[in-house]
Amino acid sequence: MITAYLDYLRNIRRYSPRTCDIYGKILEDFIEFCSTGNNPIKDCFCVENVRNYEIHLLDKCKDSASTVRQHLSVLSSMSRFLIKEGILDSNPVHLVKKPKKEKRLPDFYRKNSMDEYFDSTDYICSEENIEVISYEKRLKRLIISILYSTGIRRAELISLTLGSVDLSRQKMTVLGKGDKMREIPLDSGLCEEISLYLRKVESTAGCRRPASEPLLVTEKGRKLYPVYIDRAVKEELGVIASITGKKSPHVLRHTLATELLNDGADLNSIKELLGHASLAATQIYTHNSVDKLVKIYNNAHPRAKRGGNYGDKD
Repeated sequence: MITAYLDYLRNIRRYSPRTCDIYGKILEDFIEFCSTGNNPIKDCFCVENVRNYEIHLLDKCKDSASTVRQHLSVLSSMSRFLIKEGILDSNPVHLVKKPKKEKRLPDFYRKNSMDEYFDSTDYICSEENIEVISYEKRLKRLIISILYSTGIRRAELISLTLGSVDLSRQKMTVLGKGDKMREIPLDSGLCEEISLYLRKVESTAGCRRPASEPLLVTEKGRKLYPVYIDRAVKEELGVIASITGKKSPHVLRHTLATELLNDGADLNSIKELLGHASLAATQIYTHNSVDKLVKIYNNAHPRAKRGGNYGDKD
């Protein structure tokens, strides 16, 4: 039944392979924890088992509230599927109280830190150095440039093809979650960097590649993979002393959203750019606008403009 459910997620709900793998692992752990009798699925999905599993995750596994809530969400989704299949009468997860989740603010890099990175690596993507700079250095710099300039997800970066990019129109077509397509504008600097990189690829491959080929490939011409991208981000940003926290593709996505919001972009525009399904997912970035809020307050509030005094100064 788990196999049938995962097939439903892949083929009907269009979940990504990584998400399906996570769901499958959680369900296998749950079944292993409480499987009994000749009908393990039906016997497992009861309120008592779900509650005991939650306690197991919190007390024995020492999982965070966020992780436990993710497990319960998967079990709830599976329960809804079993109800549709006529195996369950109700969703047992609805009767289990979820642990309170601490509000975790998204990480982001300061603008001056990113400026430092690009200033120190501009020589890598210059036309003058196209034959001097190694292929790998040029590729890793481009990975950072695309992630930071467009805010796309790691999986979306991997799925980009040559046909995804229209350099003449300065547009990139991205296939997001749920197979939703969106267009993202590209600045002229990024277009130039992509163009020079493609020249390097063609020079290495010795031929022009079709539009269906991956946009970014390893030096051996293979499609990029998650670990390669994660490693590239850590290596590239690791040389910037002011970047001391987590170094990941998703933090670059958070950084773009934060900068756009601080520069006056509205939430709906940021939502469309990032490919969020709902505005609620975008609103988490509003916390990073405290500096902007202070500036607006000082410029607009009557008392703040008068140095903390009301009325005319003598």
